[in-house]
Amino acid sequence: MSGKHKRLIRSIYREPASGNIHWREVESLLKHLGAEVDYSHGARVRVVLNRVEGQLHRPHHSGSCGKHDVRHLREFLARAGVTLASYEGKSG
Repeated sequence: MSGKHKRLIRSIYREPASGNIHWREVESLLKHLGAEVDYSHGARVRVVLNRVEGQLHRPHHSGSCGKHDVRHLREFLARAGVTLASYEGKSG
């Protein structure tokens, strides 16, 4: 995993939740992790990662995810087995 993706995972799991994470970075991370991303529902995005399905929301105007969206993303990643601890020690 690249340093960029590791830093993004750290930002996602940081408390308090960041409101400065760009959707394009999240999308890149999801694809890197092997997620299936489906944009067929407007701002709602269906994501399947490690056999876990979730709905995320793409930002409407700014391109940056709000704090609520980051917390929701964090919960989805945790359910899919993508945790900060699981990637901290990996090189890539």
